[in-house]
This record gives sequence, structure tokens and C-alpha cells, in this order.
Amino acid sequence: MGNEKNEIMSSYLLKNGIVVNEGESKHQDVLIKNNRIEEMGTDLCDDSATIIDLSGKFIMPGCIDDQVHFREPGLTHKGNIYSESRAAVAGGITSFMEMPNTSPNATTQKLLEDKYQIARTNSIANYSFFMGATNDNLDEVLKTNASEVCGVKVFMGSSTGNMLVDNEKTLAGLFSNVPMLIATHCEDEQTIQKNLAEAKLKHGVEIPIELHPIIRNEEACFLSSSLAVNLAEKHGARLHVLHISTAKETELFKNHLSLRDKKITAEACVHHLWFSDEDYTSKGTLIKWNPAVKTSADRDGIWKALLDNRIDVVATDHAPHTIEEKKNNYLNAPSGGPLVQHALISMMEHVKNGKITIERVVEKMAHNPAILFRIKERGFIREGYYADIVIVDPNRTHSVHQNNILYKCGWSPFEGYTFSSAIDRTFVNGEIVYENNKVMEGANGMRLSFNPAH
Repeated sequence: MGNEKNEIMSSYLLKNGIVVNEGESKHQDVLIKNNRIEEMGTDLCDDSATIIDLSGKFIMPGCIDDQVHFREPGLTHKGNIYSESRAAVAGGITSFMEMPNTSPNATTQKLLEDKYQIARTNSIANYSFFMGATNDNLDEVLKTNASEVCGVKVFMGSSTGNMLVDNEKTLAGLFSNVPMLIATHCEDEQTIQKNLAEAKLKHGVEIPIELHPIIRNEEACFLSSSLAVNLAEKHGARLHVLHISTAKETELFKNHLSLRDKKITAEACVHHLWFSDEDYTSKGTLIKWNPAVKTSADRDGIWKALLDNRIDVVATDHAPHTIEEKKNNYLNAPSGGPLVQHALISMMEHVKNGKITIERVVEKMAHNPAILFRIKERGFIREGYYADIVIVDPNRTHSVHQNNILYKCGWSPFEGYTFSSAIDRTFVNGEIVYENNKVMEGANGMRLSFNPAH
């Protein structure tokens, strides 16, 4: 399903950088030709290639973000595939998988294909789109082509439109019939509504933002996640639980299998690894996410599970809203925030602080999404693979402020923070798409392809 558009393809020879790949960091040259990694080694030469000296910089496989909301169609005042893919490549994310809760929801094959057509024209990064499940579209879900679509998304918690799947018969039908990966948002709606009603009784319409993790609490998350895991185990389904937000949920996942053999997997998001409920005082509704940012003990538990491989992937749940929308009171401020431009450098900050190694960051943000979703020829720096590469400069700081934020919504929860590393360049399919703090315009992204059988 490639759409290789460049008639004259560039050749680059990356010299003197440190390649971070497959658990190792070593000085290696990388030759890029015809969209792909042609050769890796030392002292490479090629007279036809443009030489780029990357002394002191890291050469890493581009990040693959398995959960974004780019808002197109229908919600394009917040963001669109073009604007948010620009921000993604500026952040070293070369491929994304986008969620179906756009307007209209992508719950038919035609509506799903419409999104692919928009991306084909507009996306700077590689792309895939989840098929959306509802309480009454199982027949449509089962038509999804597993070699061309990343998975099926099930909202087992409140969502927009008709996308809350809470019918037990429907859930059993999905988990017993869908051969593809099923990605779930897990929060128990009944528990949330009960907690919300109690908060309204006490506070009326002026509910403090600090109650968000109390309303959308550990119980709501664990009830729903454990239901999903039980359904997957019962029916032998491939389940991927998105944005784990509690330490308790991490107990549901195992680490004794290699990722290729796991049928039940989990994701952590950069905001749950960075923020805690102590940050609501300063950040307010800007860090209102579903599931909620919870306690520092929950954050520690997520980190522990990430490092011992119960959690397999780090993603963003990038979900832009306008600043006007976010500045509403608790009940009216939407949940979600923009993250793709700063996800990798936020993880690099954790590398600097000794929480995780750079090799593990690459594993969780590039290798593992490729393995988990069975993506063809991406996620690694290997000869013959597509040249999706990010160069990280560990010696250049990056301060986040309004004039360098590329999200259409124009704000970031990291605003005012200075990261100790910066994205130097990003390559998508062998072409430079980000360099010198600028995005190179042109839809260079390709539709991701998958190996449905392993």
C-alpha cells in the first residue's frame, strides 16, 4: 500500500553518529537510498549521497505512536492530519495510528477509507487508522482488512457519539470474532457516573479539577481493564489496553513471554509517566485527560511495569483541544492534550535523569509498536527497511514556548519547560521532513502495511 511519490529520491550518508537500535548504541554509518536503509557499517562511502555529519548525535528509528487523535474529519478547528503530522515529525514520530472518534466516527469501511484518502494527500508522517466498534456494527468491523488497518478500537468507557461499547453481548461478539488486535480504552462508565453525581451534590457546577482522578478513579479503571483482560483470555483475542493510569492495573499484565508471543499487552502514555495529581494545582484543566493523571504512587507503578515489560509501549494519546475549550470549568473542559511534538524529548529527559536507558526508549517507542502491530519493514534501523529515522541532539536544549509549538491548537502542557535535548532531523521514507527547526512541506507519508499472520 505504499504511495512512493518522489520521482527523484534522495540519497544520504549519515556519518559519525551513534546508532541506537536493538538494545545497542554504537558508532555506525547509515546509507539511505530509494526510501530505504541501503547499508549500515563503518567507513561507508557513496559518491552519489549527501553526507551528513552527525558527530555527538543519536541516530534512532523513528517513533511509532500507536494512539493519536488528529481530529479530521469534523473537528478540524482543534487539529487536522496535516497540522498534527507536521508536529509529529518535528517530535521524531514518523508513523502514527489514529483513533476513530472523529466526526463522523470511523465505524463503517467507507468512513474509515475516507480518512486514508485525506492522509494520502496531506500526511507528512506514515499513517494508519483504527476501525471503530459500536454496540451495533460487528458485521462492519469484521470486514476490516488486517493487512491494511492497524486494529479495532473499543471504547469501554465514555466517548463521543455512539462509541461507548457497554453491551455484554456485543463485547463477547467482538472478542470472540475479531482476529485483529483490539485496542481498548478502559474506564467503567457506571462507576464514573456515580462518582460524578456525588461530586455534583457536594460542589454543584464548580467541581475542582483536583477531583478528576477521584471521579475517574482506580476502581473505574481496574473494573474495566480486568473485564477486557478476562474477555481476551476467554476468547483468545489479541488485546492491547491503552493508556494505563494506575499501579493496580499493571497487575493484570505478564512479562514472562516475549512480545511476539504475547496476546495481551499494554501501553503507557508520556503524560502518565511525567505528571501526577500534584500538578493539577499549577496546570489545572490543561492536564485533564481520560484516564486521569493520578497519584505519584500510580506513576511509580506505571514506571515499574514499563521497565519490567508488563507495559510494552509508550505512546501519546495526542488529543488537541483549543485553549478556549480547555480553559472552561471542570465540567465543560474537554479531556485530552497535544503531545506528539514533545513526547520523545520528554522521554529523553527521563534518560538524562537515570529513570530509563536510551535503548529502552527506542524499544518502547519504535521497536515494540512495530512488533506488536506486526508492521512491515519499519520500527528498526535495518538494511532493507524503510528509512524512518530521527536524529536526537543530546547537547542542544529545547524550550517549549508559543512561537515554536506546531500544534494547530497552539499550546502544550510542557509550555515553559526547557528540555535538555532536541530533535535535530527527522527522515520519513528516506526523505528529510524536519531540519533546522523547520518542517519540509509535502505529503511524504505512506500507508502502513501489516503482517496479519505471524
